Amino acid sequence: MSLSRKNIDAVLFDLDGTLLDSAPDLAFAANELRLVRGLAPLPLSHYRPFVGTGARGMLRIALEVTQESLVFEALREEFFAAYARCMGQHSQLFEGVAKLLQQLQYNGLSWGIVTNKAERFALPIARTIDEFSTAGAVVCGDTTEHSKPHPLPLLHAAKQMGVKPGRCIYVGDDERDMQAAHAAGMQSVAAAYGYLGGTESVEEWNPGAVIKSPIDLTHLIRLD
Repeated sequence: MSLSRKNIDAVLFDLDGTLLDSAPDLAFAANELRLVRGLAPLPLSHYRPFVGTGARGMLRIALEVTQESLVFEALREEFFAAYARCMGQHSQLFEGVAKLLQQLQYNGLSWGIVTNKAERFALPIARTIDEFSTAGAVVCGDTTEHSKPHPLPLLHAAKQMGVKPGRCIYVGDDERDMQAAHAAGMQSVAAAYGYLGGTESVEEWNPGAVIKSPIDLTHLIRLD
């Protein structure tokens, strides 16, 4: 798929695994839970593919605890507290993101963030990263009544930015992102450089297009 600048007004992005490589912080927080229990830390590579699944994924890898466990809720809050202490210390934008956002603005395209990350984490991150200051919307997992894969967060962002959903692209690194984009009537782009949730191939998600680096999006929508 290739898109003309004439066909789109805005680009929306997932946050973790699409714009921001937050895996080091989340893995550090998960390992904190292991350390206080006398367990050795796990390497980042164990956690990275499942960062997009949030606390449930991190707890499953770190402590083999699932959502069905009676201790899941308490451990999730312990994980959130550990993450809050280290948030932003090791995360960084994926290579090419800063240039991509500059290109979008130069070509008159609005952009925004739609993440399942809770507001108490996502908003401070968005406020402290200079490149995110131009975002037209930051919609979090608890901003609306539903989170992805429900289309409501994407539709909320489009409304906030004053653009029609059909003239938006949504870029993400998880199957839920593609499902949300399809349901919202937006063009879907899979970020194959992201965390991917352990999938064998992003093509299984039926994305409209696949990019292997952030800057590939500029070629896809013909900004170069």
